[in-house]
Amino acid sequence: MMYFTLIIATIFVNNIVLAQFLGICPFLGVSKKVDTSLGMGMAVTFVMFLSTIVTWLLYTYCLVPLNLQFLQTIVYILVIAALVQMVEIVLKKVSPSLYSALGVFLPLITTNCTILGVAIDVINKDMNLLVSSVYAIGTALGFTLAMVLFAGIREQLATSDVPEGMKGTPIALITASLLALAFMGFSGMA
Repeated sequence: MMYFTLIIATIFVNNIVLAQFLGICPFLGVSKKVDTSLGMGMAVTFVMFLSTIVTWLLYTYCLVPLNLQFLQTIVYILVIAALVQMVEIVLKKVSPSLYSALGVFLPLITTNCTILGVAIDVINKDMNLLVSSVYAIGTALGFTLAMVLFAGIREQLATSDVPEGMKGTPIALITASLLALAFMGFSGMA
């Protein structure tokens, strides 16, 4: 039951994008089409899950025993970069259309603060490996949900009659803020 609660909390109540406001760059940049945002969400989920496991293991069994905790951020970024390269190679081979649709945002997963934030967060909150993994999956699913919802709304806005001064970025930012307010309403349920 605790793991189910953790997943629900990370997806809705403490959504990484809409409540913590991390990962805004890919949120705004890739969320113009639902299929592209879903692809980005899957890539982030894969990288976040694996990087959380690998960074937790490295921190617990290498950095702490050798008293090298000060290297935490550098090690985490290297692990994330390696995983993103792996995802990039696989996507280029398996789905060239998704690879080109994600464009520059795919390599930017390396610097996506949501992934680094989760890796650091699980250490700061002293989570064990299983809880860390569940936390990473829930957070990544929350990221994906926010991206897909926002992309769906943006697709609808593209066909709607929006005043000329509000087209493009202004209506996207207003929509994102309203979506964030809606998700913040979930925190009142706890």
